[in-house]
Amino acid sequence: MTPRDGASDAARTQLTALTGRPWLAERWADVREDGDEGARPAAVLILFGVLDGLPSDHEAQARAVSRDLDVLLLARATTLRSHAGQIAFPGGRVDDGDADPIDAALREAREETGLDPAGVEVLGALEAIPLSRSSHLVTPVLAWWAAPTAVAPVDHAESSAVFRIPVADLLDPGNRCTTVIRRDGMEWRGPAFTVHGAGDERLVWGFTAMVLDVLFDELGWTEPWDRSRELDLPLPPRP
Repeated sequence: MTPRDGASDAARTQLTALTGRPWLAERWADVREDGDEGARPAAVLILFGVLDGLPSDHEAQARAVSRDLDVLLLARATTLRSHAGQIAFPGGRVDDGDADPIDAALREAREETGLDPAGVEVLGALEAIPLSRSSHLVTPVLAWWAAPTAVAPVDHAESSAVFRIPVADLLDPGNRCTTVIRRDGMEWRGPAFTVHGAGDERLVWGFTAMVLDVLFDELGWTEPWDRSRELDLPLPPRP
């Protein structure tokens, strides 16, 4: 086994250990919103793998992860009615034809990025997160990309870019900040990551960033970063 194989196996083992933890739901406190009884089930695929040909930009070797470990993200189309232009995990609503949220996450990922689900090893589903603003109950599905395939936007009306981001770059303290939204005398704060994908600098914030933040903390991968470094965001449109 090469050192790289060992690092990959260690990451996969750590990710697998996160599944089946009922108490993990308590860590969603900053993500969770009061759910509606009529919330629609949805699922997202949080797909980690080993990236070839695109080394991390992190100057120093990340203390907790291999430079080659990556996660699959996409940029939502700017013409969408909700979360337009935001960076997100592949995913969407659970349809009647889906067996369960895992099936839905894999189907949505194939439809959005073109990946082959046959090469994806599902590690397990995490506790579902209610999001009242969009009236969805979202199940995060952790997975490992055992046999990666080429990915790209399948429908540009849904996503404008698909990219694999080195986890070490997300963990780099220089790429982290706190986003702030102010409206009607109230403030919403959340973790964020600056990433480079498809040749552009992009901001990962909102639901996607909060889930990654919780996962990295639970995995022991988080590097100390300056939470006082703030970035004001424009007001999102009201639902």
